[in-house]
Amino acid sequence: MFTARSLALRFGLLLTLSTGSSLAALAQTTPAPAPAPVPASAATPPPLAGEPAPAALPPPSTGVPTGIELLLPQASPRALVSQTVGLTDVTVEYHSPSVRGRAVWGGLVPYEQVWRAGANENTLIRFSTPVLLNGQSVPAGQYSYYVIPHQDRDWEVALNRVITHWGTDGYDPQQDVIRVPVQTEQAQFQESLLYWFSNVRPNGAHLNLTWEKRTVVLLFEVEVHKQVLAGVERALLQQPNDWELLAQAADYLVQNNLQPERALSWINESIRLQSEVSNNWIKARLLAQQQDYGTAIVYARKAIKMGDKDDEAFKSRLPNMRLSLTEWQARAY
Repeated sequence: MFTARSLALRFGLLLTLSTGSSLAALAQTTPAPAPAPVPASAATPPPLAGEPAPAALPPPSTGVPTGIELLLPQASPRALVSQTVGLTDVTVEYHSPSVRGRAVWGGLVPYEQVWRAGANENTLIRFSTPVLLNGQSVPAGQYSYYVIPHQDRDWEVALNRVITHWGTDGYDPQQDVIRVPVQTEQAQFQESLLYWFSNVRPNGAHLNLTWEKRTVVLLFEVEVHKQVLAGVERALLQQPNDWELLAQAADYLVQNNLQPERALSWINESIRLQSEVSNNWIKARLLAQQQDYGTAIVYARKAIKMGDKDDEAFKSRLPNMRLSLTEWQARAY
């Protein structure tokens, strides 16, 4: 027999089960409402006081790298050639084009027009000291190097003050430092344009441009003796009592057959400060150069007598010293 209380509990449980089943069925048959949109201000809450702001999200990647430059070989690569001539450093910086089966002279490089003498930027030439072109002085510095090919007369080379142009763009002949005629020669085929030096001497050289089957030859000179003597004078002002320095200066003049009076003054002072094998032999050579063979023999014998027969350097020089002494004796007597 059920009591009122047990009936109530039993009835309530049945009601709960029935209600839950109805709600589940309702949820399966009735679509859920869409969630309300969240305001932008509520999507990222502001940082609390004292905290850093959240970092911005990066843009979506496209899969293509940016800011990268590909390194590719140039069709006309950069080249540099340098040569010391006497005391002068000469440097040519250029870009070297190739023939590639094309007609070069009178075609790719037209006659009667200024040509950059290379490719891309201006060809640049740099002299560390003044030089002479056709006897005209060109100051030390850097210049654009241009060639003007001619069909029926000598070609020309122009050195221009402006060194920032792209080839001949903006070329102004009024900015030429010098324009001189140059020789051209037939050459073996050269695919890539080439600058090179030849006939290098203490006082000058040839700068050559060879391309296809032609060479353009620029002869330049340097005042090397003037430069050396200016340096000697500066050194002697600082060390006037250095017998070796005086001997070296005199020897340079003797070797180059220059200023015999100055050479004699320097070598006499050197011997006065300290008489050695080297400075006595320099004086003997200087006197023989002036055809004073009798006095030259005296200093030659003195130098040979002073020499250390055990010194390897002296022993290597001795045969030539004796040979010169014999020659001078034959001329003197």
